[in-house]
Amino acid sequence: MKNLFKVFLNTLIAIIISLPLQHVLAQNLNKGQNLSDTVSLASELKPYYDIGDLPAYRTQTVAGQISSYDTTGGNDDGFSGKYSYLRKLPDSSLIIFDVQGPGVINRIWTPTPSEDSLDFYIDDTTHVAFTIKYKDLFSGKIFPFVAPLCNNQLGGYYCYLPVPFQKRCIIVYRGKQTQFHQIGYRLFPKETIVKKFNTELTAEEKSALQQIQNLWNKKNRTVNNFQSKNTNQLQISNTHFQLKPGEKSTILQTSTGGRIVGIELSPSSAFEGLLKEADIKITWDNETHPAVYCPVADFFGYAFGKASMESLLIGTSANKSYCYFPMPFDKSAKIELIYRKPVSAKVLDPLTITANIFYTNEARNIGKEGKFYANWNNQPNVPLHQPHEFLKVSGKGHYVGTVLQARGLQPGMTLFFEGDDSTIVDGKLSMHGTGSEDYFNGGWYAMMDRWDGPFSMPLSGALDYSLPLSRTGGYRLFLTDKISFKNNFYQSIEHGPEQNNKPASYTSVAYYYSNTPTAATIFPKSEETRVSIPDTLMMYPQLMSFNSTGDVGIQQRGESFIFTTPGESTIRVLLHDIPDGKYKILFDYAKLPEGSSFSLWQRQTPLTGWIDSYAAAIENVEHQYISDISLTPLNHTLTIKFKANDNKKQFSLHRIILINQKGN
Repeated sequence: MKNLFKVFLNTLIAIIISLPLQHVLAQNLNKGQNLSDTVSLASELKPYYDIGDLPAYRTQTVAGQISSYDTTGGNDDGFSGKYSYLRKLPDSSLIIFDVQGPGVINRIWTPTPSEDSLDFYIDDTTHVAFTIKYKDLFSGKIFPFVAPLCNNQLGGYYCYLPVPFQKRCIIVYRGKQTQFHQIGYRLFPKETIVKKFNTELTAEEKSALQQIQNLWNKKNRTVNNFQSKNTNQLQISNTHFQLKPGEKSTILQTSTGGRIVGIELSPSSAFEGLLKEADIKITWDNETHPAVYCPVADFFGYAFGKASMESLLIGTSANKSYCYFPMPFDKSAKIELIYRKPVSAKVLDPLTITANIFYTNEARNIGKEGKFYANWNNQPNVPLHQPHEFLKVSGKGHYVGTVLQARGLQPGMTLFFEGDDSTIVDGKLSMHGTGSEDYFNGGWYAMMDRWDGPFSMPLSGALDYSLPLSRTGGYRLFLTDKISFKNNFYQSIEHGPEQNNKPASYTSVAYYYSNTPTAATIFPKSEETRVSIPDTLMMYPQLMSFNSTGDVGIQQRGESFIFTTPGESTIRVLLHDIPDGKYKILFDYAKLPEGSSFSLWQRQTPLTGWIDSYAAAIENVEHQYISDISLTPLNHTLTIKFKANDNKKQFSLHRIILINQKGN
């Protein structure tokens, strides 16, 4: 009977799997517009190591994404698993992806992989094409799902190995519950011939994987790593100059068609600092509005005044800011650096810059390629109940990258980063995300060794994360998964878990190609580009750096830490993110029946006497003033000493609050 039931169950599952789709992204494609070559794994891997075709239009495809986002507009984007599957099978397995082709899966992301298996049905809905453990999709242990295309960092697990299919692709999760995921894909016209995915790779496909590994793993990449075919045609404009406040310098001007293939500015340290007064301006073909006009620091992915991004195509490495996006133009190109005068009376030092611009005489193929543009959107106070816009544009083109700096305007936890991204292509919702760090291939902010600080990968990364300063940021490039549009494009991100309700300051740069010049320019203003430092800084134990002496035990409960000592012990807190200055120190802590005594020191100088944290019942204490403290470059720590009394051995610390005493 058991075998009979198993046969019946498997038959029923096969029937349900093969049922027609309930929800399919409409293939809004141009009829009769065929791809010139067969789509295969090799052709889909090529953009990862050969970026020459990045400016080329792909309007014969449409991008989409299936994710676990809360379709009611709430914040249950995978926590309960309610929105994490399309259909449930009789054996409680879950269908998490089901799309009719021809098409290709180009990204799978999750922060919650499991030991359960994934079954991939490709074109044949009755036989599994291959099975892999969910975690092994990202582990690098199972060929061809190898690093760096498949990896995990910053709390997120991502797989960029393309999975092409001709008729249909279904993914069945062989567990009973799953949580967060995003699965990005692209569809082709019905006439397209697609070589469906096979884990047994051809020699051509293996060679493509090897070329990706060679390029992505290479340290200190140069323009030659992306221009091997055009090295003999490569021309270089080298300028070395000094730029004073109020001045501008043209670092390239040409009156013939061609393409920029590399921009390098050094030293990158010249553009660091809180003021961000230096701008980069790029103009194609005498267009009314510049294609790029924003602070140099924002264009190259600095975070709050510090170089922070080292992506495959743009960022900073070895004290050099670089951009290797290919930028074709028709008749002329002009690149300028502008040094604004500050609004304050502060005297700024001149900038001494070396600029190398690499270009060729290969003009834009007007019918097949777009021009490069960067949309800078600086919102010191994002309007409540409105998302922050990365890009809103009309015309034909494709979206290839995002850089975002985000800061909360209220001290405390970075809840503004709960917001989802949303992408509308040609008037239709194409993608909806599950959280801000998720969009950047991360996961779980404010957790150690996850989204907790700057970390760069070839296609994505974190620019910064600081709980005391209530700020973070990230970046992401779109290469083989570039998002094409025929008529218009809109991408935004929320600030807050629901209804854009967390006050925040957002600055973004969106990189894209288009056949339509920008309709307007946001000009950088000195009073708005300066990096702001909040007066109230909050430190949570879960991300504090500290040393300890004596016999001290540590237990985490939620966002609080309980320190236990049998006698006397000490922790010294390192104040890495805290700027120099004079502060008032306040504690949020709990008085306990087991509460010990504590005192605050700065190195060997006592700032307080012993303070009792005992109470007959648990009593939460908020914003209790403890002491004043002065932080200097040579004295940037504080020390908490604990002393047990009888059985009173515990101190429960929720957070430390520092309030800047400006002018004192």
